[in-house]
Amino acid sequence: MDGSSGAVDGAGEGGSPHLTLDGFDGSLALLLAQARSHQIDLSTLRLPELIDQLADRLERARATIPLGHQADWVVMASWILLLRSDLLLPRDAPAQQAAERRATDLRDRLVALQEIQALGAWLDQRPQLGRDVFARGRSEAIGSVIGGSIEVDMIAFLWACLEQFDDPADAVDTRPIYRLPTLDLYGIPEARDRIMRLLAESGEALSLEQLLPGPNQQTAQRPTETRLRQRSAWSSTFVASLELAKHGDVALAQEENFDPIIVSVSSSDQPPPNISSMPSASP
Repeated sequence: MDGSSGAVDGAGEGGSPHLTLDGFDGSLALLLAQARSHQIDLSTLRLPELIDQLADRLERARATIPLGHQADWVVMASWILLLRSDLLLPRDAPAQQAAERRATDLRDRLVALQEIQALGAWLDQRPQLGRDVFARGRSEAIGSVIGGSIEVDMIAFLWACLEQFDDPADAVDTRPIYRLPTLDLYGIPEARDRIMRLLAESGEALSLEQLLPGPNQQTAQRPTETRLRQRSAWSSTFVASLELAKHGDVALAQEENFDPIIVSVSSSDQPPPNISSMPSASP
């Protein structure tokens, strides 16, 4: 097909080519808009003529129209061909319904693309801060470089470096050294020895509370340290009594839950008690 019977000249910058088809005379964008709004019967459209005219227009506009606009022409023609091919399907076929949904989606995407292009063109025409307009109190930086630098007193810097290498022999390190506080706790070995000694001296059974040590009179303790020693004395005495009962040295007894635990010397002919069967106690 030659150029005289093909696309008509007159597509401006950013426009679409003019097409002359059976039943239609106008731009490619107008044809797509009418096809989307069902204002034209695409079944009467001859696709070979559309393709030939578009190819001829693209060939003649290669040196004058930007490549991006030519790509838009190809996309619009592809959508027209897609809508035309959907008409070949039966109206009540599932494929036809899917084609209609796809056409609606393509229409929405085209509208979104046009809105994005319009927004981009509007932003491109807006004055830019630092190029066209400037903030208050600032002037145009023409022929000068704006930068910052740190001023250093070289004499003070050199004296500070020399002090790092100065190590007098009589220098005293006055930095404080952190040391963990020493806690006066009651240990299990000490509790085990006290249990056996008190049971031998009394000759009778004693409760756990009677086996506890008294306050440490050798060191002056704060109230918090005194409470901590009392807790450690309870736990150490209880664990030591369980350990002695396990080895058969003592016998433990408790009548009811939360009653005092009684510790007595175990006889040689009596088997060691079963510690796991004892009731729970709260010393």
